[in-house]
Amino acid sequence: MSHRKPRGGAVSSESGVEGQGAARVALVSHSTTPRGGHVHTLGLAEALHRAGRPVHVVALGDPAAGLYRPTDVPHTVLRGPSRAGTTLEERVLAAIELLAAGLAERIAEFDVLHAQDCIAARAALRAREATGTAVRVMRTAHHVDDFTTPVLIDCQRRAITEPDRVLVVSEQWRGILRDEFGVSATVVPNGVDTSRFLPVPAAERAALRERVGARGPLLLAVGGIEPRKGSIIAFTALAELAADADAAGTPRPVLAVVGGHSFQDFAPYREAALAELPGLGLQQGQDVVELGTVTDAELGGWYAAADVLAYPSLKEGFGLVTIEAMSRGLPVVASDVPVFTEYLTHGESALLPAAGDPAALAAALRAVLTDATLRERLTVAGHAVAAGHTWPAAAARHAEIYAELTSISPAVPADR
Repeated sequence: MSHRKPRGGAVSSESGVEGQGAARVALVSHSTTPRGGHVHTLGLAEALHRAGRPVHVVALGDPAAGLYRPTDVPHTVLRGPSRAGTTLEERVLAAIELLAAGLAERIAEFDVLHAQDCIAARAALRAREATGTAVRVMRTAHHVDDFTTPVLIDCQRRAITEPDRVLVVSEQWRGILRDEFGVSATVVPNGVDTSRFLPVPAAERAALRERVGARGPLLLAVGGIEPRKGSIIAFTALAELAADADAAGTPRPVLAVVGGHSFQDFAPYREAALAELPGLGLQQGQDVVELGTVTDAELGGWYAAADVLAYPSLKEGFGLVTIEAMSRGLPVVASDVPVFTEYLTHGESALLPAAGDPAALAAALRAVLTDATLRERLTVAGHAVAAGHTWPAAAARHAEIYAELTSISPAVPADR
């Protein structure tokens, strides 16, 4: 693989073959951190690349660090905006300008700019306008952010209503975009790469549990401490399980929290949530252990080491973490928000207690931890759900849509 430094403080990696006669696609992301949107971007890009499609990932981040994990997909990392002393609005607008400038420099290389978020969509539209090219702009709306300032609200609206084609990853968000934005979107669900995480030896699993002091059950939360992840609800449910353990004289469960790096600033929520712990009879660093952003290999280790995924989200675009966990044999306790009920069945492939109800979450977690038959059923059915969501299938559907946009016949068979 060769590396070169193009203009604009970027690092670029080029490799692989390009499909003959296929639409040349740039998958554009505002970040290189391992959050749902960028994980989706890279998974889709790799499936397209392996199928011989001409695809290139363009993202904002640290050019020296590159993407969050190694890949053979051609990619360019443009330097992102500084966070120091800036508001969310300032960061968003700066990111759009930086990404638009980088895309404009190379726009002649692509037939489709496929944006994966609000910032990327606005940047793609701006680059097209600035260059006067006929490149198509497509947007995948994973979810709609809860922006509050008029500038960001308008920015998000235009990022949904102005692209030539809009995709979503669930029926729930197809309905939301139709009802709230008047946009007809196409559903293409997420996928999971079952070969992405290597098997984890028993000794490594034990070492990870020891690292967080898990003498009893180990609960895993992925995504950091954020409002839409239902973190305070998880803490309250954990307190109930801890009280059970204290009464029984058994080791308390530990909640390990992976992730937390976000373009938005959730520090006030995080600080408020952690401040709740003493009142709940919990201790930070002992009952709740933050692990921060981890490598992809280490994430696979945590999926293998944990006893259950605690994922009581209040809002999700799809919930990629759930099928990642199920692909690794980890039972899932999520919530009954509509997006989860589209592909998960309560009591069969996952437990889906009422969203926002700590007592219901505690009961569901308790059931998984104490009922071996239930755990086995959830594990087997979860594997089947994960196996039904593959990146090759998603890539084949995307290839059809790119062809519709550019009037080029798709070259990827559906069974690839």
